[in-house]
Amino acid sequence: MPNYSRDNIILVRYPFSDLSSSKVRPAIIVNGSHVSYDLLIVPMTSRLQGLLVGEFAISDWKAAGLNVPSAVKRGIYTIEDSLVQKVVGQLSASDVAKLEQSLRDWLLLT
Repeated sequence: MPNYSRDNIILVRYPFSDLSSSKVRPAIIVNGSHVSYDLLIVPMTSRLQGLLVGEFAISDWKAAGLNVPSAVKRGIYTIEDSLVQKVVGQLSASDVAKLEQSLRDWLLLT
């Protein structure tokens, strides 16, 4: 079983919503350590315009291993860990704090 950590930025193959094809995109692991082949992830995008409430641009995107400025998108997905192409980096502490607040806001946990 592969070893992934919370706040790892990964590359994962996402299917299009009509399931006609898929594309490799970055995502962030949001689950804690557990014995499972499933991961909870949130999607990312390089489109920084038109972000919805609770979505945010990653401040330390270069240090996180990303090639371009990126943002966290609203959504939580469960994927099998075999879909992970590779780990590209880790969120900074300040971006982790923003992500944790966004998750609380999205799930009405505040």
